[in-house]
Amino acid sequence: MSVRTANLYTALVDDAGLFPPTSLHMEEALARHRRDQERGSQVLTHRFLCPASRLDGLRRESFVPQRIGLIIDVPDIPPFEDLPVDIVEMRLPDDMSVGALARRLAGRLPPDVRLFVEVPARRVTGDVPDGVGLKVRCGGLSADAFPPVEHLAAFIRSCVERGIPFKATAGLHHAVRHFDPSLGVDRHGFLNLVLATCEAVEQRDPAVALRTTDVGRIVQFALAVPTDTAERARRLLVSYGSCNTSAPVADLRALGLIEEDV
Repeated sequence: MSVRTANLYTALVDDAGLFPPTSLHMEEALARHRRDQERGSQVLTHRFLCPASRLDGLRRESFVPQRIGLIIDVPDIPPFEDLPVDIVEMRLPDDMSVGALARRLAGRLPPDVRLFVEVPARRVTGDVPDGVGLKVRCGGLSADAFPPVEHLAAFIRSCVERGIPFKATAGLHHAVRHFDPSLGVDRHGFLNLVLATCEAVEQRDPAVALRTTDVGRIVQFALAVPTDTAERARRLLVSYGSCNTSAPVADLRALGLIEEDV
């Protein structure tokens, strides 16, 4: 990875192989994750995202990932002290603020575990305590799961202006925004998301970067990001989950933005 681009793409992609549309079995997902760890791609976080409902299945396997992101899909947070969990992600209940949820969980998470609360892109919340991050869903299995550019841009701008770290999930299958004829919707690109965060850091409208579909233009845009902007942007955009861990590396390599092998 070149010095110019390293700060933008290092530790960008979490392993969401257990989730749709890939939906690997636990044994398959862990085998792929182990191969990724052995290859050591700098683009990957080497964090394995696991639903809380499948922790017992993870424990039955002989291989344990170096890092685990625990996705809460059950009514309560299960014990996980025996596993290398460094992030807990959970959806915000409809009748609760981020601050209220964080206060409810106070003392229940170890100090070295970060909480990320999933909120709709359209909901820019003002009640986010220090140390808590947000999570935004960028797509899904139906067209209505993809937030409009305006909503996603407002979310990014709010997080940047207030210094709130955030993660992204779902729908970011390729680097550059493109039309998906199977769903009849424009898919957000993960590179668009990264560059939109850079734009917000520099106090410009992130919607412009989110809308860009011109590959040549977005590559020039990426190569022109100053190092300090890249560092500030990536302190805020922590990572995003991808069910395919080879595609992001392949896309960045094909665009000439990294040099490492897939």
